[in-house]
This record gives sequence, C-alpha cells and structure tokens, in this order.
Amino acid sequence: MAVGEQEVTTAVAPKSARWVPGLVAAGAGALAVTLLALLWFGLQQKEIAGSKVVNVPFTTAPDFDLGLFDGSTFNLSDQLAQGKPVVVNFWASWCGPCADEAPLLESAAQRRGNDFTFVGVNVEDLDSDAQSFMKKYGISYPNGSGNAGPISIKYGMRGVPETYFIAPDGRLIRKWNTLTAADLDQLLAELDRASRTRGG
Repeated sequence: MAVGEQEVTTAVAPKSARWVPGLVAAGAGALAVTLLALLWFGLQQKEIAGSKVVNVPFTTAPDFDLGLFDGSTFNLSDQLAQGKPVVVNFWASWCGPCADEAPLLESAAQRRGNDFTFVGVNVEDLDSDAQSFMKKYGISYPNGSGNAGPISIKYGMRGVPETYFIAPDGRLIRKWNTLTAADLDQLLAELDRASRTRGG
C-alpha cells in the first residue's frame, strides 16, 4: 500500500510543478510593473516639488488685511492704490528655505523699497519664534501673522515659502516658490515692466 501511495504522489507532482514557473513569472512581472509605476510617480512628484513657478486659479490678487507685529494693519488694496507693486511673501520661522530667502528679501527691500512694497505673512508659527527669526535676519519690512490663516486660504497657499508679485492694478504677475537672488532680481524686473503697462 505504501508503494502505491508513493507512485500516486510521484505521478501528480510533475503536473502541479508545471504551474510554479508560470506563477513565479506572473508575480515577477506584476512586481516589475508596480516598481516602474512607483518610479514614474516619484519622478513626477520630484518634478512638481522642484518647480518654482506655480499656476494659480486667479489673475487678480485677493485683497486682505494683515495684522502686523508692530500693532498696525497692512491692507493690500490701500498699498496698491499708492501706485507701487507689492511683493507678498508667505513664510514661517521653522521653514529652512524661508531662512535662505530672508536675507535676499530684506536686501531687496532695502535696495528697492522706493519701487516696491514688501510684506511678509507669517503662517503656522508662534509670534515669539517669528519675531526671533526676524531679529536674526534683520528683517525690517512689514510682517505679521494677524489673519494669516484666512489670507493663506484666499491665496490657495500650499506650503512655505511662497511669494506673490502683484502689479499696482491688482494683477498677479507671478507666484514663485523658494527664491534665489537671481530669481528675485528677474521677477522684480518682470513685475516692474508689467506695472508700467497697466492692464496690458
């Protein structure tokens, strides 16, 4: 009886063994497709994250009132009515790229303050940390956190830093992430040109 059972087992084994290579091949193929899909998705996300210029769903910058750290209020439409373009920077003290941008924005505000109005909107931060950050980087242009949440929602802010370049007629000329010195010079020149051609 033991011999017969052995013969039955031996006879069945080759039939079931034929499925194993097919299953292994199918599994390997599915794994390869999954890995390729993940690789493609990762590259797309890297490309999106690395993109500095960002499209926005509006062409006219939403008006806002920002409570400043000095106790006053910054109103966008009032500032634009003075005929100068406005540069609005969303930032936080815990944001690494914001620390890189801070000296660039302060330098530009010092050099070009007669031509442009700079304002910083501090988001998702403690006021004490924000003020320490400003002191560390010598930030002198207006900054505040009052009403920052609703303002960031109006502007569709997705993360910090984000900078908006707004012409005196309210047109949003550009939105940019993570400025370099060259970026800032180029964008200010672009904003200046656009501001001289109102409505055009």
